[in-house]
Amino acid sequence: MQHRNGIRRAVMAAVAASAATLLVAGCQPGDGETGAAGSPTAAGASSGGPDSAASKPADGGASAVPAASASPAAPGSGSGSPGEDAPTCAVTGLKAAAYQAAVRPEGTGIGAAVVEFANTSGHACTLQGHPTVAGAGNGSPQRNTPLAVTRTGSASPVRLAPGGKAWVKLTFVQVQGEGDGYCKSGSEPVAYPTLVVGLPGSGMHQVALEDGLFAECDNKVTVTAVTAAKPS
Repeated sequence: MQHRNGIRRAVMAAVAASAATLLVAGCQPGDGETGAAGSPTAAGASSGGPDSAASKPADGGASAVPAASASPAAPGSGSGSPGEDAPTCAVTGLKAAAYQAAVRPEGTGIGAAVVEFANTSGHACTLQGHPTVAGAGNGSPQRNTPLAVTRTGSASPVRLAPGGKAWVKLTFVQVQGEGDGYCKSGSEPVAYPTLVVGLPGSGMHQVALEDGLFAECDNKVTVTAVTAAKPS
């Protein structure tokens, strides 16, 4: 009986010792494994402790900003978010082209033309306003003849995503008759190989038709504001 009691006491003592060992081990710092709730790695990543990369000074200067706290994308980044502001399109970020409009005054001249502007930059930008127009040759756009402009419609900002397009329509005083034609005003018709079209804040753009000249009378033109809807 004493022998059995001795064995029982020894087993109970071993069990108690093992439990104590497990309890002590559970209170010790973790070994740094990922996902260990009490490990220094997990604590440092979530709290930004002294040893975390996010809180260390960069090159001895101010603390680096954690990636999760970085500032939002700058306006005009091309995200296309509704209501997001975008800078005025630069002249170097636009490609301009012209073609004869389908709806134009009666006559034998060009009548009306549509000028298309495509955003060739890598970010969103804005066009706004009515264009200036000048007749020019095939050479320098600085040597041109300004046309008297009549504006129609109100101007509002048109936001162009990268690759996006906007338009203006130009309607001329139409040339009448055959051959060289004539002007109802009695003046001589004029034909320009190119036009120089200017947009507020977005520079001057020289455009030509694929076939034909910009023939018009009286050096006058009626222009629309920049629009996101393609004119006819």
